[in-house]
Amino acid sequence: MKTYAVVFVGALFGQAIGCAVDPGVDPGALDDEPGEGSTTAALDALVARHADAHRRLPNRLPIFNETGASTTVSAQGYIDLDNEFFQSLGANGRRCVSCHVPTSGWTVTPRDLRAAFVLTRGGTRDDEFGLGAVFRTLDGANSPNADISTMASRRRAYSMLLGRGLIRIGLPVPANAEFELIDVDDPYQFASAAELSLFRRPLPVANLKFDSTVMWDGREVVAGATVASELATQSSDAVMLHAQGKPLSPAQRKSIVDFELALAGAQVYDTRAGLLDLGGARGGPSAILGEPFYIGINDNFGDSKTGAPFDPVVFDLFDAWSSAQGANREARRAVARGQDIFNTRPIKIFGVSGINDEAVFGKPDSIVGSCTTCHDTPNGGNHSIVAPLNIGLVDASRRTPDMPLYTLRNKATGETVQVTDPGRAMIDGKWSHIGRFKGPMLRNLAARAPYFHNGFAADLNEVIDFYQTRFDLGLTAGERADLLAFLRSL
Repeated sequence: MKTYAVVFVGALFGQAIGCAVDPGVDPGALDDEPGEGSTTAALDALVARHADAHRRLPNRLPIFNETGASTTVSAQGYIDLDNEFFQSLGANGRRCVSCHVPTSGWTVTPRDLRAAFVLTRGGTRDDEFGLGAVFRTLDGANSPNADISTMASRRRAYSMLLGRGLIRIGLPVPANAEFELIDVDDPYQFASAAELSLFRRPLPVANLKFDSTVMWDGREVVAGATVASELATQSSDAVMLHAQGKPLSPAQRKSIVDFELALAGAQVYDTRAGLLDLGGARGGPSAILGEPFYIGINDNFGDSKTGAPFDPVVFDLFDAWSSAQGANREARRAVARGQDIFNTRPIKIFGVSGINDEAVFGKPDSIVGSCTTCHDTPNGGNHSIVAPLNIGLVDASRRTPDMPLYTLRNKATGETVQVTDPGRAMIDGKWSHIGRFKGPMLRNLAARAPYFHNGFAADLNEVIDFYQTRFDLGLTAGERADLLAFLRSL
């Protein structure tokens, strides 16, 4: 019996789209009678085509998506499918790759999860779909108590995972919290002060060389520790929590972290602009491995090593395309214009907890910045220091019916607030940190919709919609199209 960590099943859908088949399921279980022309034979052939005898995937294997294709390179020279990242290290069949899939931008996407739901089953009956390792009630379901006795009930139980790619994180209100939970509106009838249900996207594990904060709420961050050591702790914690396993050994942790830190992923081809590393451009993942990064590079308060002032021109990947020539010139010039909008378009930043209410900024009612005020890492786009922010994504006004709503009360002042996720405050208990999250790095965006920590935006158009409304950007139709062209080329 062979077990594959990842297989490419695009041929089954008549197009070259990568789809994850959950690593806990043997491909042989996908057929009534495996044989010539069967699903198993197709999977075997595709794996054999792309993985060599040493169980490796080559660098730069293209994975097609809605706007072109992305790819991954590893500093190791290939993607090693024998690494612990792809191995079952717990008790429930889960592996790191269950939620961080190479064909899904190193996270999971609803499209591929829905395919995995159908393709991973324990038998031949239709009502036995949805049994792959990613589908576990402890965190894959909307509630640990969800009914999963039939296929219909499993679709309901895993609706947040299948619809938005969201994993349920269960956390208690901290004992030392400056607030208390006074009301819960949970459509799944589970959450309480003992365990809030917080629905979040798995963060991608490629491009971690740019990382400054581990986890959306920074719960793995340790003052003075390196990101590599924090990732080592996170890998073990993930195995214990999500795979219901034992703590990893130091060697296992190092192996996983070394594997992750060597990965660079990005869009490599755009259906309009063509290959993203031609004509003087430096799109695609290859250039990422050579990009410098350290904590505090180009920070808003000055570069931590050089002392140089903050430079708002964070991206220069597509500078050469500002005067592009040839058949793709209009599309390429649009990408360059979008890059310029991202770098320099003035934005009045107001009502952002972590900026407008912080003494270090002087608690201003507003400041004028740009997209790069927060996405300041050169050609990476995340924040180069630990700086969680609340931009309003968890406000009650933006709640959708499938999200729980929590009413929190300040123990000292009696003030109340309603949010779908308290964010950083669930770790340090600070009232002022309610709703704060780290910002994600921006490379490889096109491969991993939906966006934001809670899947609030289904696509990049909706991301732009949010910022256009939230900060009154005033983008024209043309500027909006240019910004979209840039974001989908990252």
